[in-house]
Amino acid sequence: MASIARRPDGTYRPRYRDAQGKEHARHFKRKIDAQRWLDEVTAAVQTGTYVDPKRARTTVGELADVWLAGKINLKPTSRARYADVLKTHVLPRWGRVALIRVTHGDVQAWLSELSDRGLAGASVRKAQGVLSGILGLAVRDRRLAVNPALGVALPPMQEKRRRCLTAEQLEALADAAGPGRVAVLVLGYCGLRWSELAALRVQHFDLLRRRVLVEEAVTEVDGSRLVWGTPKTHGRRSVPLPRFLVDELARTVVNRPAGELAFPSPQGAVLRNRNARSAWFDAAARAIGEPGLTPHELRHTAASLAIKAGANVKAVQRMLGHASAAMTLDRYADLFDDDLDDVADRLDTLRAASRGRVADILRTEPPPEGPPEPLTEVNPQVKRVETRGIEPLTPALQRRCSAN
Repeated sequence: MASIARRPDGTYRPRYRDAQGKEHARHFKRKIDAQRWLDEVTAAVQTGTYVDPKRARTTVGELADVWLAGKINLKPTSRARYADVLKTHVLPRWGRVALIRVTHGDVQAWLSELSDRGLAGASVRKAQGVLSGILGLAVRDRRLAVNPALGVALPPMQEKRRRCLTAEQLEALADAAGPGRVAVLVLGYCGLRWSELAALRVQHFDLLRRRVLVEEAVTEVDGSRLVWGTPKTHGRRSVPLPRFLVDELARTVVNRPAGELAFPSPQGAVLRNRNARSAWFDAAARAIGEPGLTPHELRHTAASLAIKAGANVKAVQRMLGHASAAMTLDRYADLFDDDLDDVADRLDTLRAASRGRVADILRTEPPPEGPPEPLTEVNPQVKRVETRGIEPLTPALQRRCSAN
């Protein structure tokens, strides 16, 4: 129900009830303004685009807690990253701002400010994504009509140079790693993430089938707490082992109890990335002339070596545990350049062969010198049919030709 009443002071008071039955009203000096406002609100209620003005006065910070609590699909590390972006970039600017006060222009100015401060393009995009997620929840909760963080201009992504070791460099790194030799080989030839390597147990290796089963991951959250869970894509996978690596594992890993960690710390606990780097990985990287190399770059190395060995994109996807082959291509498309060169070479060969066949068809033999050789009959008993023109002569046609 909606109505407009004239008050004793001469103003007009339009009022309406929302979908929850709550009454709302405003005051206008002119009836035409009151009617226009009432029509707009009534249409919004009927079309489902109505926004409660009081609910829109909720601050971004109040809704941020609700938004983050609802991200039940996030892994602990991702949740920690979102919380860090909220604390560092989003809440200092928007925490006390009412949802209805957030404008598209203000969001764009904020992103430009972050870029001007020297924040990387990827970090600016993460900040925008978090704010857009909160405002998107406000739209779904009917607190806002539209999301003002959508459609803003974003800085380009600064693609970090991907470092891939050669097979010779990988072997040298493993030799220089001391106690981490086999771990380096598994990372560099199987493409495991560090969280997957640290969670491996002896029972996960099947040396007869030359496979390692990746079904767990352990990650470090907030610099101290270890969280166990599934791999990044929430799926288990079977990764092939080269024969030489089977021999290495047989000597060093699988001769221990099945439930033990395959690559523990010296104290028998989970091998943490930062501890391994300070203990032997960083020194080994410097020894081979690759300072600053990270364990994750051995995953890129594994992809590079597999592609050079002739693996197709689907096999690389399964080995690395990517969600799709498209994701593998997006990330490692440049490593498939040799395949493109091979396609070009094959097209060259095909064209050369086709040109040769065309030349054979068009080529004519020079006429032989001297008088032509007489025709020989294949079967003397078969009489020749005399032909003139393009058809054999019939008796009637022969008489007509003789008369002429």
